Amino acid sequence: MEQSRRIKFREDERSLLLRLLLQVASAREPEIAAVLGGRRSLVSLAAEQRIPALQASGVWFQLLTIADELLAMRARRELEQGAGVDEVPGCFASVIAQMAANGHSAEEVQATLDELCVGPTMTAHPTEAKRVTVLEIHRRIYRKLTELDQPRWAPRERDLLVADLESEIELLWMTGELRLERPTVEREIAWGLHFFREVIFEATPQLYGKLEGAFERHYPGKPIRIPSFMRYASWIGGDRDGNPNVTAAVTDHAMAEYRNTAIGWYLAQVQRLVTVLSASSNVIDLPASFKPMLQTALDKSGQAQMIAARNPDEPLRQFASALLARLVATRDGGAAAYLSAEAFRADLNALSSVLEAIGGRAVAKRFVQPLLWQVGSFGFHTVSLDIRQNSTIVNRVLAELFALTNPADPVAAGTPQWSARIRSALSGGERLEIDASRLSPEAAELLSTFAVIREHISGSDADAVGSFVLSMTRSADDLLAVYLLAQYCGLSTAPGSGTIRLRIVPLFETIADLQAAPGILNGLLGVSLVRRTVGDFGARQEIMLGYSDSNKDGGFLASNWELAKAQKRLAAVGRKHNVRISFFHGRGGSVSRGGAPTGRAIAAQPQGTVAGSMRVTEQGEVASSKFANRGTGLNQLEILAAAVLAHGVRSPDDVEPKETPEFDEALEALAGMSQASYAGLMAEPGFLDYFNRASPVAELALLKMGSRPDRRFGASGIADLRAIPWVFAWSQNRHLLTGWYGIGSALSSFVTVRGEAGRELLARMFEHSRFFRLIVDEAEKTLYQSDMEIARLYASLVSDSDAARRIHARIAAEYELTRRLIGDLTGGDLSARFPMFKRRFDNLRRQMDDIHRLQVDLLREVRANIGTADQKRATDALLVSINCISAGLGWTG
Repeated sequence: MEQSRRIKFREDERSLLLRLLLQVASAREPEIAAVLGGRRSLVSLAAEQRIPALQASGVWFQLLTIADELLAMRARRELEQGAGVDEVPGCFASVIAQMAANGHSAEEVQATLDELCVGPTMTAHPTEAKRVTVLEIHRRIYRKLTELDQPRWAPRERDLLVADLESEIELLWMTGELRLERPTVEREIAWGLHFFREVIFEATPQLYGKLEGAFERHYPGKPIRIPSFMRYASWIGGDRDGNPNVTAAVTDHAMAEYRNTAIGWYLAQVQRLVTVLSASSNVIDLPASFKPMLQTALDKSGQAQMIAARNPDEPLRQFASALLARLVATRDGGAAAYLSAEAFRADLNALSSVLEAIGGRAVAKRFVQPLLWQVGSFGFHTVSLDIRQNSTIVNRVLAELFALTNPADPVAAGTPQWSARIRSALSGGERLEIDASRLSPEAAELLSTFAVIREHISGSDADAVGSFVLSMTRSADDLLAVYLLAQYCGLSTAPGSGTIRLRIVPLFETIADLQAAPGILNGLLGVSLVRRTVGDFGARQEIMLGYSDSNKDGGFLASNWELAKAQKRLAAVGRKHNVRISFFHGRGGSVSRGGAPTGRAIAAQPQGTVAGSMRVTEQGEVASSKFANRGTGLNQLEILAAAVLAHGVRSPDDVEPKETPEFDEALEALAGMSQASYAGLMAEPGFLDYFNRASPVAELALLKMGSRPDRRFGASGIADLRAIPWVFAWSQNRHLLTGWYGIGSALSSFVTVRGEAGRELLARMFEHSRFFRLIVDEAEKTLYQSDMEIARLYASLVSDSDAARRIHARIAAEYELTRRLIGDLTGGDLSARFPMFKRRFDNLRRQMDDIHRLQVDLLREVRANIGTADQKRATDALLVSINCISAGLGWTG
C-alpha cells in the first residue's frame, strides 16, 4: 500500500506541480489558469492581466527547471545502482577507473592530484535575474519534492507535504522576480555567498571524499592523499571594469564579508566537534604527546581555566573548545586570534592524529577530515577576490602620475618613450612620491584599490586577494603598467631586485587580441621583474580568455577556433620561457558565450593546455542553475574537477591528441569563411538600427539584474556594448544568431571548393575531432531554439521596413542553410540526438511563442507612449516578459 502511493515522478511530478500551480492561479486569477492550461492565449488578456499572466508563466518555467534537476539527480542514482558508479559519465570513479585501465600507477595518480588546481569563479555580471529570496524558495520546493519521493509516507503525511509544496508555490507567486531597483554590489556579494552557505561549503569535502573512494576501489591498498585542489574565486566586489559602483571601499567590504563567512562556517563546525567529542579520559588512554598539545591550545585560547572547569575529564572536548574560542577571537579581532588559516588547520591535524591514535579513525574521518578539506579550500577567505580593471583606465592613471612627477617630460601611452619610461621605473625600483590631493578622482580611486590589495595581502590570509585581471590587454606595456602601479603602492618585495606580491593576469577578449596574445606574452616574460614574480607564484602564469567579446567580434565558429589556436600558441611561449601557462576561461551561460556542457567543453580543449589547472567563470544564472541545491551542486563540481583531471592523463592511444594538420587546415578555412559571413551581416546597411529596434536591447537596461552598466564607456554603438546584453538581446528575439551565424556559409563554401573530398573530411572531423563535434552540437541546439517566424515579428518593429525585410531575409537564409548542412553532417533531424534538450524545449515552445508575440506588442506600446502612464504599465509587463523568456531558454546571456 505504502509503495503504491509513492509518487512516480517520471510520470506525474510535472502534473503535480502544474496542478498545484493551477490551484494557486485559480484562487486568484481564473483566466490566468486558463492560459497556463493552454485554453487561452496571453495576447487575448486585458492589459491589467498581462503581468500576473506572465508572472505565472515564469513561475511554471521555474518549476519545470526544478523538476528537471530532480529527474537528472534520480537518473544518475539509478544508473549508479544498476550499472555501477564507474559507468556514471563525468564522475571521478569513471576517470580513475580509466586511469587504472590505461596502466597509470598510484604514484602517477598522486603526482597528478598534487598538481591539480580547479578554480570556479563566481561573477555577478548583469545576467542574473533571480533574487536570493527566490532562490531560497526554489531550494525549499526541491527539498519538498525529494521528500515526496520517499515511499514511507502515510496518506495523511503525504497530503501534508503536498500542502507544504503548494504553500511554497504560493510564496513564489506572491514574491515575484522583478527587481524594483538595481541591486547594489553589497547585495550581489550576499547573492554569491548564498551558494557557499547552502551548497558549496558542504559539497566540497563530499567531492574530495568521492575521489578518495574511487581511488581506494581501483588502487586497493595504495596510500592516497587528497589535496584541497578546489580553489574558489570571485569577481563580485572586485570587478570594477566599467562599473563605477565597485570602489576601493566596496572591495574592502567584500573581502571582510568573505572572511566572516568562512570563519562563521568554521565556528558552526567546531561547535559540532565540541558537542560530539565526549571521549572521557577515564575510558581511553591518550598518547603522552597530547597533554602538552592540549595545554598549549588552552593557553592560547585565553580561556584555559573556564574550559577545563566546564569539561573535566573530557580532553578532546577541551581541545575543541580551545579551538572554538580562538575562532571567535579571530572573527572579533581578539588577542587569541589565529594568525593564519594554516595555524587553525595545524590544530585540526593534531586533533585528527590523536583520534586515530586512540582508535577513533571513523570519528576523525566523519567529523574532522571534512573540516580539514574545507580549510584547505576556503582558508579564512571563502573566495580569492579578483580585481579587474581595463587597460584604458590603468594607462590613463599612470600617465597622470608621470605628468605629476615629471611635468616637463610628458609621455604618451603606446609610444617607445612610454615603454622605456615604464621599464626604467620598474628596473630602478622607483617609488611614488606625490601629494594625494593633486590626484584626479579616477587616479585616487585606483591607487586606493591597490592600497586595499596591499593591506589584505599583508594580512592573515594573503589568498584573500586573487589576481589583478587586466581587461582589454593590447600590449606587454599594458601589463607592465599594472606592475608599476603595484610597485608604487608598496607591493614590491625589494626595490629594483624583488618581485611584485600580486598575480597580474592579462585578459584577451577580441579576435585581434587573441591573435596578438603570444607576442604579448613573449614580451612580458622577457622582463626580469615579471620572470621573478612568476617564479614566486610557482613558475605559473595565468591567462584569461574571453569568449563573449571574441564571439561578438567574429561569430561563434571563428571565436572558438581563435581561442583554441591562442591556447596552443600561448602554451608554446610558456614552454620557451620554462613557465607553465594556466588558462582562465571566461565562459557565460549561453552557447555563444562558451556555455557548452562542462565535461565536453574541457575535453575539447587542445592537448597540453589544461595540465591539471583551470579556472572557469560561473556567471549569473549559471551559478543559480549549478548550485541551486546540494545534489546538483556536488555533481557539477565533480564534472568540472573530473574533466580537468582526465584531460591531463589521457590515454596515449587517444585519437584526439594526434591532431592532424588536415583538420587544422580545414578549421582555419571554415573559421575564416564563417567570420567573413558574420562580418558581412554586421556591415549590412541598417544593421545597427535593426539590432536596436528588432530587440529589447534598449529596454534591457530597465531590468534591474546587475549592478554594472550595459556599456563600458557609455557609447551607443555595437563595439562598446558589452557582450552580455548583445547575446541577451539576440536570445530575446529568438534570432540567437550569436550561436550559429556564419557556420552554414562556411560549410557550403568548403564543400563547394573541395567537393566530395571536402564532405568526407567534414565527416571525419565530426567523428574524430572533439572540438569540431562540440561546435556542431552546440550550434545545432541553438538552431533548434531559434525561430525565424518569431524573429520576423520582431523585425516588424524596425521603422525602415525595406531594411528590416532585407536583413531578416539574410539571417533567415543563413539559418536555413546552416540547418540543412548541419543535418547533412549529423544525419538526422535537428536536435534529435539530444532528446532531453529537445523534449524540454518542445514542452515550452507554445508558451514561449505566446510570450514572444506579447513582447513584440509590448515593445511597440512602450516605444509609442514614452513618458505616459501607459508606458509605465507596458514597461512593467515587458520586463516580466524578458524574465519569462530567459527562464524558458534556461539562460540570459
